[in-house]
Amino acid sequence: MFNLGDIVTMKKPHACGENRWEVIRLGADIKIKCMGCGHIVMIPRAEFKKKFKKVLVAAADVDTSTETNYLMQNQIMKPNTINNEEDL
Repeated sequence: MFNLGDIVTMKKPHACGENRWEVIRLGADIKIKCMGCGHIVMIPRAEFKKKFKKVLVAAADVDTSTETNYLMQNQIMKPNTINNEEDL
């Protein structure tokens, strides 16, 4: 359906007029980023599924040279990762 890094469209556009969003967090809540102005919104998964329309561009197919507000996969912090093995 949708994955981390996908560019999706919603039923209503953002206040800036853009209707392209990047999925930057998945979980019980979904965090999406407006591709027009860069505003980040976190909404519950159930609400996201109601407002979700379709995936415009899969994460693997995004042209990062034309997408100014797109976060690369290595810039998105993965949840529950441990950077130092000393913390174990």
